Amino acid sequence: MTVSSYSANTTEALEKKVLKIIENSGKEGILQSQLIKMLGVNSRLGSKIVTRLVKRGLIKRDKVTVNGRMTYRLYLVDSGTPSLSIAVDVSSILDIPCSVCPYRKECGVGNLYEPATCPWLERWIAKLVEPRRGQDSSESSEDMTG
Repeated sequence: MTVSSYSANTTEALEKKVLKIIENSGKEGILQSQLIKMLGVNSRLGSKIVTRLVKRGLIKRDKVTVNGRMTYRLYLVDSGTPSLSIAVDVSSILDIPCSVCPYRKECGVGNLYEPATCPWLERWIAKLVEPRRGQDSSESSEDMTG
């Protein structure tokens, strides 16, 4: 079957089936090529479904070579696959001018408006850096005296 011959409901059902198969494969995961054979779909549709699930953060895929051919080993994200978790303090960016900038949609490297030449962003960065400059100078004077 081709990608276009599947309805949204059928694709959703296939995604659920894929998640169940990967879940049943445990921590060792399953090869994408094996998964596609189990589903009974062509590789194009199988790859499309896997890519959608990866983008949604539901599964992880690692490149592997099996019998001289490149394929992917698939894992459920929740099935013991290590996930990266970083604590982030967003308080420093809450007042970034970009979030309320009237030129936000036109802004980008090489555009008429770009971060490298933005006076609002420059002032905001200077405001963030200023308190740190005071800390750096007091730390360096302590190093020299103590």
